[in-house]
This record gives sequence, structure tokens and C-alpha cells, in this order.
Amino acid sequence: MHDRIYVCHTFYHVYVACLKEFYIADGKKASLVLSKMSNNFGKMVERAKNSDIFDEVFEYDEKEDTYFPELKELKTDSGNIVTNMIKRIKFCKRFGKLQEKYIPVDFKKYKDIYVFCDSDPIGYYLNYKKIRYHAVEDGLDCIRYYDTARYDNRGHFKIKAFMAALGLIHIQNGYGRYCIDMEVNNISVLPYPCEKYVELPRKKLTDRLTSEEKEKMLKLFVDDMQGLKEKLFKEKDGKTLLVLSEPLCDLETRERIFRDIIDEYGTIDGKRAVVLIKQHPRDYLDYNKTFPDAIVLDGSFPMEMLNFIDGLYFDRLVSVYTVVDSIQFVKEKHYLGDDFMDKYEAPEIHRQNEAITD
Repeated sequence: MHDRIYVCHTFYHVYVACLKEFYIADGKKASLVLSKMSNNFGKMVERAKNSDIFDEVFEYDEKEDTYFPELKELKTDSGNIVTNMIKRIKFCKRFGKLQEKYIPVDFKKYKDIYVFCDSDPIGYYLNYKKIRYHAVEDGLDCIRYYDTARYDNRGHFKIKAFMAALGLIHIQNGYGRYCIDMEVNNISVLPYPCEKYVELPRKKLTDRLTSEEKEKMLKLFVDDMQGLKEKLFKEKDGKTLLVLSEPLCDLETRERIFRDIIDEYGTIDGKRAVVLIKQHPRDYLDYNKTFPDAIVLDGSFPMEMLNFIDGLYFDRLVSVYTVVDSIQFVKEKHYLGDDFMDKYEAPEIHRQNEAITD
């Protein structure tokens, strides 16, 4: 029997998995599963295998429900709640079974399974196999801004949550029968309660990091440290603006969003700032071409890695939806949120929590 395994879908997930491993520090090493469904981990896969942070590293060819044509009919709304629930029970079971052939490891051989974003197919698989696991929040305080469990199941939520508690259907973020608990950064900021929420502040994990642990994480995530530092410290004089990109809207609208951000926030103390753009891993806009005067940092590492680089400092940081509470190297932070996005798309697209009625 192995001790721990982490199922990760993003670089941020791997970052938190590292923090948890250093925090546990029981002399035993965990396994790491990297899903290829929504993120290209690239060269980090080999670096993870060569790192001594994890014992084994597995790639997981996770398949979305749209990959299986036979599931389409089970997701079609019949207009009747009873019929829909029967179809959903069948869907959850069938989807979990179809996922089985792509699972790269025997999860039953692990004492503790940590799953980031159990709304993804892995959650359906574990529910189908009746394997107990710990869920971990997808992003820092993400449920505060978008409670996916309640939004995806709005309308008769209590009935659906009851069905999930019985194991008949799957609901993410702590509502499933086989989910032991749901780890979050801060329970107090979450608008809706869940009895399975457990709190483990990320600050508690980062404050105790040693220099050696930080260096291990930098080596894991950053392929070319010298090249990154050259970009970060290229402009030593003048004011600096760091913009966090995100895969918002279509590419044309996205370009307009970040052009507007740079226009509005790019002047500091009456002078134009040097602009650095930290690209999101799933943002495929060509920022080097679109913003030739900006310094572009690629999306192959989580922004939190910048906390570990000595001497780094920015005058201003601007984010649309990425939570920036953990960022330490800036003087001034701006989180734009829903009011800002109302100018670029219909509010109902991004104001999900406001649509929750039960």
C-alpha cells in the first residue's frame, strides 16, 4: 500500500501538491498524476520525474464526456426532472466506466488520494469505483467567486446533493459520497456552507518553506531560470506593471481587454511603465506579436514561483479574475472582477454565483 497520490490538471495544482508534500514531511514520498486533458505540462513532466519531490510521475490521458458519442443522449434535457435524474444517474455511471481504460495507476493501492478539480472525469471515475478521496480547491479561494457545484446544479440543488451523497450521481467540491473532505484556503470567505469543507491556509504552507524547498520548486517549474531572470530584471529603471493574462472571451475581445488594461493602468506617477505580461497556460493569444513593446513571460509556470526570486519587485499588478492575495512582490494590486468584465461580455456569462438560487 502506497501513502499518497495527487491528481493535477494545472501547474498551480502541482505547486500546491509540492507545498503539501513539504508540509507533511513524513519521510515518505507521494506519486503525482498529470492530466493531459486541459493543460500541456511540456518539459515539466521530465523534470518532475527527475525531481526528488515525488516518487513516481504518471501522465493521464483524461477524456472529456464529449469524447464518447454514446453519452450525448444522456446529457440531453428531456424537460422532465425525474427523467433527467434517471439519465444523469446512467450518465455518471457510464462516464466513470468509460474513463477506466485511460486511468494510469491503481488508485486502490493508495491510502490518501488528493484530487484537484474533481468535477473533471477523474471524479466520475472515483465515484463509479467507490474509491474515497480528498478534494482540493481548483484555485486560490476559487469557490468564493464561482461555486461550480451549486452553479452547475442550480435548481433543486438539495435533491441533487442528496442523490450525490448516496453515490447515485457525482457532484464536485465535497458533495459526493466518496469525497472524504474538500480542502480550501479560507472557509470564512465562501458564501455557501458545505459540511466537508476543511481549511488549510496556503499562507501556512508557504511561510514555513525553506530556501532548499523553494529552490527545488523553481527547478521543477522553470525550464530556463537565467532566461527568466533576464526578462524580469531587463528594465531596472522606471516603473513596472505586471499584467496577468487569462483565457477570457474570444481572441479578438481578449486582445481588446488587455490593451484596455495596459492603457488604463500603464501610467504610474505620470510616466509610462515598463509592461510585463505573465501568460496564462491556456491563453493562446500571441502576446509577443500583439504587444511587441511588452516583456512576455510564458505560461509554463505558476505565477507564485515569482515569490521565490530574490530582489523581484513590481510597482503595479493587474488581474481580471486570477486571485492575487498570495503575491508578495508588488506594491499595488488591482483585481478587476465582474464589474470590469461587464463591458466585454453579457454579465450572466461570468456572474455565476449570482445565478445560484438554492
